[in-house]
Amino acid sequence: MPKSLAVRYWTVLLVCFGMVLAAIYVSLTNGVFDLTVTDVLKTLLRIDPVPEHDLVIFDFRLPRIVAAALVGFGLGAAGAAIQGISRNDLADPGILGINAGAGAAIVVFMFFFEGRLTGSGWLAILAMPLFGWIGGLGAAALIYFFSWRNGRLDPQRLILVGIAAGSGLGDLSLYLSLKMNPQDFEMATVWLTGTIWNANWPYIAAMLPWLVLFVPIIIRKSPVLDLLQLGEDRAKGLGVATEREKNILLFSSIGIVSACVSVSGNIGFVGLIAPHIAKRLVGIHHDRAIPVSGTIGMLLVIAADFIAKTVFSPAELPVGVVISIIGIPYFVYLLSKTRV
Repeated sequence: MPKSLAVRYWTVLLVCFGMVLAAIYVSLTNGVFDLTVTDVLKTLLRIDPVPEHDLVIFDFRLPRIVAAALVGFGLGAAGAAIQGISRNDLADPGILGINAGAGAAIVVFMFFFEGRLTGSGWLAILAMPLFGWIGGLGAAALIYFFSWRNGRLDPQRLILVGIAAGSGLGDLSLYLSLKMNPQDFEMATVWLTGTIWNANWPYIAAMLPWLVLFVPIIIRKSPVLDLLQLGEDRAKGLGVATEREKNILLFSSIGIVSACVSVSGNIGFVGLIAPHIAKRLVGIHHDRAIPVSGTIGMLLVIAADFIAKTVFSPAELPVGVVISIIGIPYFVYLLSKTRV
C-alpha cells in the first residue's frame, strides 16, 4: 500500500472510531436519566458505585450500545463483502432474503410460544435470537440452492432469488402476525422493523462468536474480492478458485448477518450505505473498505439508536425506521447514479 494511501486509510479509520466514541459518550450520558462523565467513570471503574447508576448503565444503556456497535460493524462488513461477491453496488444483506428468513422464524416463535419459553436458563433467554439465526441460515440455504446454476453460483440470480424469497417470507410473517393477540402483534411489528431495545448481555454473548469467527475471514479474503471485480473469467485466469472463494465469502457473510438480525431484527440499509461511504473515503480495495465500512456501520446504528430512544421520549422509535429515513433517499440517489 503506498504511503499516502496508508496515511489516508488510518486517518479515516481513526476519525470514524473517534466519532463512534463520541456517539457512545452521548448515548451513555443522555436519556431520561442523565448522567455526568464522572458518574459514568465511577460506575465503570467501580469507585463508590451507586445502585441506580449501575442499573442504568449495566442493565439498560451499555448492552444496547454494545449490541448496536456489533450489529452495525457486522452489517457494514458483510454488506461490503456481498457487494463484492455480487459485483452489484446496490446489493444489501436484506436483499438476499436473510433478514426476511430470520424475521419469519422470529414471528413463528412468537406465534407458537408467545415470545418466550418457560424457565430461566440460557435456552429460555436465547430462544428468540436462536430462532432468528436458524431462520436466517435456512433462508440463505434455500436461496443458495436456487441460485446454483450450471455448476456455479450466479451472482445476479442470487439477488433475484433473494428478492423473491424475501417477499414470500415477508408475506408469511405478515400472515402469522395478523393471527396473534394484540400484545404479541405489537411486539412482532416492532421487532420486524428493527430494534435493539431488548438487547442484553446473553444476546451479545450469543452474537459475538460469529463476528469473531467470520469477520477476519472476510478481511483475509479481501484480495479475492478485489480480483472478483475484474470478472470471474479473469479472476480464474489469475489463479483464483472462484466458486470455492465465493462460497466461503458468502457463507461468512450469511453467518454474520444471521447473527446480527437474530438480535436486532430487520435493520436495513446499513449494509448498503456503509460500504459506499467507505469506498468514497478510502478507495475500492476491500482490505481498507471493509474495516472502514464496519466502523461506519457502528456509528450509524449507535447514533440511530440514540435518536430512536430520545427524540420522541418517552415513546421510542424502532432503530430500523430511523436508518430508513436516511437510507431510502440514499438508495434513490445511488439508483439514479447507477447505469443500468
